[in-house]
Amino acid sequence: MELATRLFVRLLGLCYLVAFVSFGVQASGLLGSQGILPAASFLEAARDSYGSAAWWQIPSIFWLSASDSALRTVWILGVATSLLLLLDRWRRPALLLLVVLYLSICAVGQDFFSFQWDVLLLEAGFLAIFLDASPARVWLFRWLLFRLMFMSGAVKFLSHDSSWRNLTALSFHYETQPLPTPLAWYLYHLPMAVQKASTLFVLVVELAVPFLIFGPRRLRQLAGAALALLQVLILLTGNYTFFNWLTLGLCLFLFDDAVLGRLLRRPVPPPPAAPGSLHRRVSLLLACLYFGLSGLQLMEMFTGGLPEPAAGLLRAVEPLRIVNTYGLFAVMTTTRPEIVVEGSGDGESWRAYEFRFKPGDLRRAPPVVAPYQPRLDWQMWFAALSNYSQNRWFVGFMLRLLQGSPPVLRLLAYNPFPDSPPRYIRAVLYDYRFTTPSEKRASGDWWRREPKGTYFPPVSLRQQSVK
Repeated sequence: MELATRLFVRLLGLCYLVAFVSFGVQASGLLGSQGILPAASFLEAARDSYGSAAWWQIPSIFWLSASDSALRTVWILGVATSLLLLLDRWRRPALLLLVVLYLSICAVGQDFFSFQWDVLLLEAGFLAIFLDASPARVWLFRWLLFRLMFMSGAVKFLSHDSSWRNLTALSFHYETQPLPTPLAWYLYHLPMAVQKASTLFVLVVELAVPFLIFGPRRLRQLAGAALALLQVLILLTGNYTFFNWLTLGLCLFLFDDAVLGRLLRRPVPPPPAAPGSLHRRVSLLLACLYFGLSGLQLMEMFTGGLPEPAAGLLRAVEPLRIVNTYGLFAVMTTTRPEIVVEGSGDGESWRAYEFRFKPGDLRRAPPVVAPYQPRLDWQMWFAALSNYSQNRWFVGFMLRLLQGSPPVLRLLAYNPFPDSPPRYIRAVLYDYRFTTPSEKRASGDWWRREPKGTYFPPVSLRQQSVK
């Protein structure tokens, strides 16, 4: 598995590079001193809440400093270290540093860094510190891939969501997912029979195919091909950052060097030397830790809880994010509420802010933005599914718009108040739908929308009152 190992490490380095560059572009607007959720304020509140345990609950080097310059230093160091990994220089020290840096970001990132690909990158990155071509180490990654896919399928049935059970989930998904691509518009209009067949394919690949990972060579390769195909289809229809690329990297461990060598037209490297006794002891210790913790998580998922001290052990290691649970779209969203943020100078005439990537302008095509993740646009999708009181970051976002915060405004595509901030701010809710083919031919619009009321009432920073 030498070739798979080398390819995976480089792909992991690419995912880290994208993650740190993406963070660097958005850091000041999200977590900076003038950002939506300042990291320094978060750490101060955590210290008040946890006391001396705050370092463990929020494991981050930003305890040393959470200034804007510290945020900038961390992402630049992350980019440089990712490039070292891409070049296969100082592999293990680079991997260790990358885990420390990215964990530090996720620990203070709050709502903006609570995504499954963030913890998947940390879990895969942690295992990669110990990665080599030995079977014991390779099986750790196969187990990670199994858990990732099987959990993703299991949550769909454990949720008892009717759209998965009657195979109509994908008839909604293309339209209602956070950031669809243009291809999603076309697939949304396929006949229902195709939608149901596609949904069945997803469930089979997530629930049944992962068990082939434990089979003989040919069955593992079949599993690898099916899992990779699903990731490519998801990648083409939705913007899920580096998630699909990292999962494709995990699929590499289902193919031996002979197969990968033929596919990629690369020479097959010689087999590695037999591991020594120290290597075997480290592998055994790592396997006991990893399989033990992840096994407990699987039990907790299917039983609804664990007895002590097992539950306490999982809580203790949870802040490190080295073993995680997975499962997207357990309950399929069947409508698409969208928040439109508007400002006004007089409380009567309102102008809308335009986001870079989430639906807004009806004529703008769904974007292709992955592997970059516009984290504010993503959080706006989640916020629309509840109310602003359940999303404290949204209140901070509205406050920054009233203040005219430059780092926050740079996260947007269009600021309708370039000279001075508005006196009033509000947010209204719309129901967005894909246009039909005939509507698109007539108007050129990709979306149609219907007003659904107020999401955030008009508020003035100067008067500190709701209008």
